[in-house]
Amino acid sequence: MTGEFGSEQLTDWASRGEVLLHAARHDIDALNVFPVPDGDTGTNLLLTWQAASAALVAVVTREADLTLETDGVVPLADATAAWSRGALLGARGNSGVIVAQLLRGIAETFAGSAGPRDGALSAVEAGPVLATALRRAAELAYAGVARPVEGTILTVSAAAAAAAADQASVGLAAVARAAAEGAADALALTPEQLPVLAASGVVDAGGQGLVLILEALRAAVDPGASTPAAVLSSFGLGHTPAPEAGHQSAAVHAAQLLGDGDGAFEVMYLLDADSDAASQVRQRRDQIGASVVVVGGDGLWNVHVHTDDAGPAVEIGVAAGRVYRIRITPLRLQPLRPQPSRPQPTTAPADPNDAELGHGSRRLVVAVASGPALASLFKAVGAQVVGGGARKRPTPGALVAAAGQAEEVLLLPNDDDHRAAAEAAAVELRGRGAQVAVLPTHADVQGLAAMAVRDVERTFTEDVVAMSAAAAATRFGGLARAEREAMTSAGICRPGEILGLVEGDIVVLGDSAEVVACAVADRMLAAGGELVTLVCGEDPFPGRPLAESVRRHLHQTRLDVEVVVYDGGQSHYPLLMGVE
Repeated sequence: MTGEFGSEQLTDWASRGEVLLHAARHDIDALNVFPVPDGDTGTNLLLTWQAASAALVAVVTREADLTLETDGVVPLADATAAWSRGALLGARGNSGVIVAQLLRGIAETFAGSAGPRDGALSAVEAGPVLATALRRAAELAYAGVARPVEGTILTVSAAAAAAAADQASVGLAAVARAAAEGAADALALTPEQLPVLAASGVVDAGGQGLVLILEALRAAVDPGASTPAAVLSSFGLGHTPAPEAGHQSAAVHAAQLLGDGDGAFEVMYLLDADSDAASQVRQRRDQIGASVVVVGGDGLWNVHVHTDDAGPAVEIGVAAGRVYRIRITPLRLQPLRPQPSRPQPTTAPADPNDAELGHGSRRLVVAVASGPALASLFKAVGAQVVGGGARKRPTPGALVAAAGQAEEVLLLPNDDDHRAAAEAAAVELRGRGAQVAVLPTHADVQGLAAMAVRDVERTFTEDVVAMSAAAAATRFGGLARAEREAMTSAGICRPGEILGLVEGDIVVLGDSAEVVACAVADRMLAAGGELVTLVCGEDPFPGRPLAESVRRHLHQTRLDVEVVVYDGGQSHYPLLMGVE
């Protein structure tokens, strides 16, 4: 792989980086004590890198298939531009937006450096260009941060660029090797530059992630590079089994040192604005909060800030341009309760009756789930679960039993066929003196959206309104297989034909599950949307490969859309979709 540097090597770099970041994710989370000790830097870096890699793979696959003027070889400029944009759109956390800016610097440099071989550079040509790219990346990273702090990922990026510059004339492998080694040396010195790191006995988490990214670059162009296992071992990474296992003591100690830190909330959003407007957002850092980072270019920016009041941070963006994909995440460990943006699978009790959590609590959510993995998702975010589905309707008694002695009960039927049972259960629970609401959730994806905004600190009525609004804002659809010939709004269907449904109505017919699924996704996104949730069911056609086909399709056609995939285990719908 040392003969040239083009889209193939770039894709290899992306793939190797994802492997290393995934393996070290929890360890890097454990190092995270600055700027806020919230233990998520490894996770944010991985998610950002995955978003960038998905965009890169999408454009490489699409353009290679076209085989127009490139004989199947994608120009390096196109590949790096897609890579950078994917990172910008998918950036998470302080470290993620800085990495997105680093990739932008690399993309800017390679944009004007196409070589003679269909956009690829020879190893000799690539050395100086890569060194220049790393220097530009560091410059843009510093420029994107309102108040740069040394001893962080910024310092590590600058050291990598300086080391690479010294080897620019030697060759591609030498530049990559020097960058990785220079970054590692700088990382080791970060505790001397940032007191909270020294006091907590850790190196900078973002800097550690960048070192792994540069080690991935080294491995992509240097046959003599260490294996992933050896790289991880050299930094003592890849051994922490769970987020809580390694970072808690360091994070708590850092929280004591920093007090309230940079604010109660992390606010992130995308901003459509010109360069002057984006610069003004960065310059108004004192009015926004702390840890202000504004990265991007060409009219699209990713804004990140830590603040005690999320309102002004968003309002300043609104004054500058169009704001969308807003994320507001609590930062302080106490007393704020973390609000996961999406449920994450966990190991659930074998039987719903074993899940006693919340039975005696004041407010309880009871959700009907149409598959075992969906039940796990609902349990993971605190709901009591009753089984349901196309051929397994819940009884009112089961819903009443799941509610236990709760004084306030929110019922999520998650299917129109389950609503009658939910309404009957509500009548019985009200007769016992409980305050009950049956939320308008017509599908499991709407129930998951409602659970994502649940907040026990609100009043019962406020929670009902917020959760109902989240459910209503989620369009739902899915796939099923026709069991008999019938007239539908999309025409006459034949037995065995694949049905594409939106809001319960059949809108697409076809023989290819992949074609129908992509058509349903496009229909649902026609009215707009920022997040697509795909829930995989059982056979007759495997849900997971089908979901991956839809994900690839959306990455190729809608880079502004985030896609999440869950295993649901539902039997009747091989694939469920939600669009928010």
